[in-house]
Amino acid sequence: MPTKQQLTAYAQVLLRKGINIQDGQILVVNAPVESSDFVTILTREAYACGAAQVICSWRCDGTTRLRYEHEDQKYFEAVPDWSRDFSLYYYRKQAAFLSLISANPYLMDGIDTQKIFAWQKARNAALKEYVDGMMASQTTWLVAAVPSAVWASLLYPEKSASDAYEALWQQILSSSRADGADPLADWDAHLANLKQRRQWLTQQHFTSLHYTNSLGTDLTVGLPEHHIWQGGAEQSATNISFNANIPTEEVFSAPLKDGVNGVVYSAKPLVYNGNLIDQFRLVFKDGKVVDAQAKTGEDILKKLLAIDEGACRLGEVALIPYHSPISQSHILFYETLFDENASCHLALGASYPTCLTGGAAMSKEELAQAGLNDSMIHVDFMVGTADLTITGKKQDGTTVPVFTDGDWAQ
Repeated sequence: MPTKQQLTAYAQVLLRKGINIQDGQILVVNAPVESSDFVTILTREAYACGAAQVICSWRCDGTTRLRYEHEDQKYFEAVPDWSRDFSLYYYRKQAAFLSLISANPYLMDGIDTQKIFAWQKARNAALKEYVDGMMASQTTWLVAAVPSAVWASLLYPEKSASDAYEALWQQILSSSRADGADPLADWDAHLANLKQRRQWLTQQHFTSLHYTNSLGTDLTVGLPEHHIWQGGAEQSATNISFNANIPTEEVFSAPLKDGVNGVVYSAKPLVYNGNLIDQFRLVFKDGKVVDAQAKTGEDILKKLLAIDEGACRLGEVALIPYHSPISQSHILFYETLFDENASCHLALGASYPTCLTGGAAMSKEELAQAGLNDSMIHVDFMVGTADLTITGKKQDGTTVPVFTDGDWAQ
């Protein structure tokens, strides 16, 4: 295990540079039971930062799996009132929400996919206010990582269980920029760099981005008028600066929902709801996926694309240099939080309203009219490679190199 000092430094990064907990604010922590020792440290630091309450919501992969194995379909078709009310109660109190994740790509292997998709639909319907509010940054939220025995053994099969767990902890701390002499200062410098990147992209006023690489990707992604590039720190509706992902290496925006054409090939596996989807390609026409193929998990991929009207369209375009620190670890994490920060990626489903000027205050109808996609899902998939080229096109037809050989051209 890392030292108490190292774990405290990580907790401070999450609380101060991620969620930016405010004096008197409630913090809701969603975490695996396996991480209780770290959550105890996190809780202590949260109170030291001025949190009024710290509420812990625990989950367990083992019992989750058993539920899907033994319970009837009907139990996945509705969310109990108490579960819905828990999230809405704290959301309406402007609580900060911190989710700690661990990867388990085979958790739902062999489970009836009808149950998986039924539960997702039920949760999104019951928690629509909460989900929409998070997408629009109505309150502060953060997704970060903690190790698990399953994840550690997957990434370090040659090591003993204890050594693998230690190695994963150290990798999480390193990827999260929490292992330096002054992690908070390191984050200030990193966020300043991301701000510079996103400001340059916003100032270009690109109408589209064109992607090509040797996998066969040849994709044009249209961008809506008045789009904004985000990345690193952003402002909540109550003007609290926060960073929603740790680690993060990306700058991102919202595509034009009807303006995506061509073909894109995945560069890394995608883990979706405990199922693996790998070596897939998507063909787009006028924004919509018209053909989808995968070597692994094709059935899951096609069901994902059909979950609602917006699931087959893009909701995010994100740029990350191939030689980012996480990419240079040469580890396939099987967890989107990490793998998406090692590779340029796109997302199927909902767009972030904050990627449009004034978008956070717009209605669903206004956002749709402006060209943003809506869906109950938001699923990132990785497309970046060492030879990826991205070219931006402006209103007057001029082009600007954005990425060359997988990295920033500027």
